[in-house]
Amino acid sequence: MKWMTPKRLLFLILVIASFLRLWGISKIPVSLFGDELDVGYHAYSILKTGKDYSGNPWPLHFQSLAEWRTPLYLYSTVPMVAAFGVSPLGVRLPAAIFGILGVYALFLLVRELTKDEKIGVLAAAVLAVSPWHIQYSRAGFEVTQLLFLLILGLYFFFKSLKDGKWLWLSAGLLALTPWVYSTAKLFTPILLVFLLITWRREILSLAKKYLIWATIALFVVGAPIAYSTLFGGGAQRFGYISIFTDPTIRPEVGVAREKDARVRGETGAGLTPTVYDKLIHNKFTLWGSFIIKNYFEAFSTDFLFIKGDPNLRHSIGVGEFYKVEAIALILGLIFFLTRFKDRQVKYFILFWLLAGAIPAAITREGGNHATRLILTLPPLVFLISYGLAEAHRSLSGNFRYVLTAAYLVAFLLGFVAYQHDFWVHYPWDSERWWHAGFKESFQAVKDVEKDYDRVIISMAGEPAWIFFAGWREFPPQEWHKGFPMKESFINGFGGVSYIDKYYFGALDEKGVTIYDLPKYISDKDLYLAVAKEIGWNLIREPQRTPPGVKLIKAIAYPSGEPAFYLLTKSD
Repeated sequence: MKWMTPKRLLFLILVIASFLRLWGISKIPVSLFGDELDVGYHAYSILKTGKDYSGNPWPLHFQSLAEWRTPLYLYSTVPMVAAFGVSPLGVRLPAAIFGILGVYALFLLVRELTKDEKIGVLAAAVLAVSPWHIQYSRAGFEVTQLLFLLILGLYFFFKSLKDGKWLWLSAGLLALTPWVYSTAKLFTPILLVFLLITWRREILSLAKKYLIWATIALFVVGAPIAYSTLFGGGAQRFGYISIFTDPTIRPEVGVAREKDARVRGETGAGLTPTVYDKLIHNKFTLWGSFIIKNYFEAFSTDFLFIKGDPNLRHSIGVGEFYKVEAIALILGLIFFLTRFKDRQVKYFILFWLLAGAIPAAITREGGNHATRLILTLPPLVFLISYGLAEAHRSLSGNFRYVLTAAYLVAFLLGFVAYQHDFWVHYPWDSERWWHAGFKESFQAVKDVEKDYDRVIISMAGEPAWIFFAGWREFPPQEWHKGFPMKESFINGFGGVSYIDKYYFGALDEKGVTIYDLPKYISDKDLYLAVAKEIGWNLIREPQRTPPGVKLIKAIAYPSGEPAFYLLTKSD
């Protein structure tokens, strides 16, 4: 097949990558989940007012309801939200585009590292069909943008070792990565130090003007986000997810020391730990054990090839790679360590792989968190691609064709099974994870609210503020005026927050149930209830609607199960 040149094959791979990331992106995943709507509404607010929805003008970190968010993906979303509104296409299209560009960027980097165009094409192919990469390219996650900037920055770094004019671009691109996702705030500085040490001779041999330009680019791009992280709200997110702030650590240490005392036969309360107890059981040893557990879990077969991330927004419940790729990964590691000639590049790939897991390892439940671990994806793809290429070169005759065909058949079976699960089973399996039903619920409210004086939105499930603001495209100017929301009290509901005529709360936990609702609302009130507040399926059995309550509409999940009920007091 001489007509299938590497460039034509690369073009075909990019077409496939585009199809897998763009086809049906508005429908699967089945809905925008809370963080995606957070992105969309921030972008909408910036578009309309030049402020995030919390009222901060052109922020370096966006102030959300629960945390501070890195800014670059949110700013990247603004043009798409301008074109498509706060919608799946508006929020997800940037992630898909950066995912496609990342496939091409990896081709450039691998070709530059190996001096082999075919391995570069193979790496692009592996990434194009990667379940891990596809998952994050089809939702409003920042990490495909992170990988694109990181890979492209590294490509221009290695290119600059031969032509220093590219060094400033590499520095600028790498300095942008902390603007995208918080793991880069730790990883990128470590990476820059490693690159500087490993290639110090080559870097210092470049013309001084190139070094000055690169330093300026690094400072101009990196300093603002570094300042905001250290002195603004940028570090808040790490404080929330870090194992070092885990409130369960102290009690666990106490329980372990108490067990030691009980084993020694001590009784009573207020046991005093021995010096040995304190040396064995303390926050430092517990932190260390959690970090080690997370770190090794990140490279486990369970995470990489069997189950993946248990969060169904991050994975469809299968490994991050196809099972047959385990063979290629093992071969790639062996061949890379024994055959690859460039020692500096060899150290670099191993460093990238091992250091890429560090940010996730120091967070709670980070060992199988595919978002925080995505920095390890490119070096793993590199090793898989290198293993396939070297294995193919090592074989000859019919043996080569038989094993190649066997691998391709196994791969295609895995790919088809993954696609079947993704398109057929995943929408129903993950509907609650993606917060399906909110869009339809707020549309139902919008259709009838003109006839009502007050709308009470249940908080018995997910906090509903951002779903309301995002799906309704609530005017940001009005949101700013009401933020933070005012507090009020409604009999039967207790304390609620409100903006305009929209109230957010749940039926008071002190014995008040949905059957008491008619006591606390009038026929001029709407109540958007979470389905679990009613013990019956009112879609199948509307006659079981509680007495005194009128069912205006039942909103279903894609599976047909009830998600929300729109209610009022019956006449």
